[in-house]
Amino acid sequence: MSDEAGSSARKESVHHEHWCEHPGCKKWGSFGFAAGAGKAEPRWFCMEHRPEWQPKHA
Repeated sequence: MSDEAGSSARKESVHHEHWCEHPGCKKWGSFGFAAGAGKAEPRWFCMEHRPEWQPKHA
């Protein structure tokens, strides 16, 4: 049985622009961080301004 039987092709693709949220920075925000166990909207930062990663069980 094929997985393609009930599928349909995607007709449009969406490109999301994420810019660094640090004040005055105009770089690409490639690091997204969401507080609150992933239920909040992510905030985006560039490599230079990304927050320090805080492990959940440290």
